[in-house]
Amino acid sequence: MSDRRPYHHGNLRTALLDQAQQTVRERGVEQLSLRDLARQIGVSHGAPRRHFADRQALLDALAQAGFERLGSELRAAVDAAGDGFEERLRATAAAYVQFATEDADLLELMFAGKHRDPTGALADAANRAFAVMLDLIVQGQANGALQPGDPERVGLVLFATIQGIAALVTAGLVQPDQVTGLVADATAYFLRGSRPATS
Repeated sequence: MSDRRPYHHGNLRTALLDQAQQTVRERGVEQLSLRDLARQIGVSHGAPRRHFADRQALLDALAQAGFERLGSELRAAVDAAGDGFEERLRATAAAYVQFATEDADLLELMFAGKHRDPTGALADAANRAFAVMLDLIVQGQANGALQPGDPERVGLVLFATIQGIAALVTAGLVQPDQVTGLVADATAYFLRGSRPATS
């Protein structure tokens, strides 16, 4: 009986990236291979090379797709939070922490790829994702909720805070059911410390 698998797939690139993301989430980046992905989605072992020349090309595409998904999730969180700045800030922080804890290995891959190629398509995708947070900082400065100054520097303080929360969760030092309250406290402290001084 033949074990030959079909070469073609309806949307092979998307299927490969979806399966790769699932593999990374469940088993880590080290377990990812083009041959295994082909077997998992039911195509010939050579089929993935139509889209990815090698494993590194797959990893770069996976990282770029991760930044695109992160940007979409952050934007959706902002849009669903209404017009209040504090609510939008808290929703964005919560969306980031959720992504960072559910896909910690993917996020590590994303940042590693961005640093390896700081001027390429991967870095562009990262900049678009984090532009959501940067735009929110600019909005807060414009409406007087945050001190004026370099919005990237202000945003870095916020990012360090929420990345720290995510790291505590993935290390098992904070339980998942504590995250909502911790994010609310962190954004409240951030706002309190970043408000312009009153004369």
